[in-house]
Amino acid sequence: MLKAQRAELTESKVYYRIAELERDENNRNILLQIAKNEEQQANVWKSYTKQVVQPSTWKVNFHVFLTRCFGLTFGIRLLERNAHKGVQAYGAMQSDFPEAEQIYATEKENEDKLLALLKDKPLDYLGSIVLGLNDALVELTGVLAGLTLGIQNSSLIAAVGIITGISAAFSMAASEYLSTKTENSGKVRPVTASIYTGIAYIVTVIVLIIPYLLIQNVFIALLLTITTAIAIIALFNYYVSVTKSTSFSKRFLKWPQ
Repeated sequence: MLKAQRAELTESKVYYRIAELERDENNRNILLQIAKNEEQQANVWKSYTKQVVQPSTWKVNFHVFLTRCFGLTFGIRLLERNAHKGVQAYGAMQSDFPEAEQIYATEKENEDKLLALLKDKPLDYLGSIVLGLNDALVELTGVLAGLTLGIQNSSLIAAVGIITGISAAFSMAASEYLSTKTENSGKVRPVTASIYTGIAYIVTVIVLIIPYLLIQNVFIALLLTITTAIAIIALFNYYVSVTKSTSFSKRFLKWPQ
């Protein structure tokens, strides 16, 4: 019960801190509501433990930092994913406290309803980001592999790769702009969608070319580039699996989606 009490209080502090940083009034009100719910739940446990506990400061700072870096939805969903793992603690208390499971179920249902109301605009452009990532990974990895076998000069390969990558990034961004404008769904802006695609492409290009700038052995550089490409796919799919509350393994094995 003390662990549950501290966990609820920690989550409450995280939501209060994130609410202070949120500019959107709708999101801020939802975050404050969840924070109050978590605080009330902590008080429920306090009524049983009769003890005062302090929130985990490092967890609060960690989740606030992640939210600032990777967006509102990712930070909150990751917090909830970790918190829901604590259901085992509720199960352990059932023999002495039968209401524990019902408390957890009610809390989770209420939080899911509130979280569904949050608006996180960058998530509307996930498709554009996937487009940029996927094309850069497939096209540039193929180009670098061909150049590695044909030229076998790391500096020259890096130079050609950068020129090819930047040119392709502008091409993909323009294509995404025209495609989004033609669809005219109203949910995403063509210019913003093209920017997300272009940035995703260029960032991927830079990351894939770095091994050739640091290592003279082109074959080792190619191996690192392929490893990096797989790591990028894994990290992005983990991000999406958290924000969308889906299975990471299924998304990763079925890339691209």
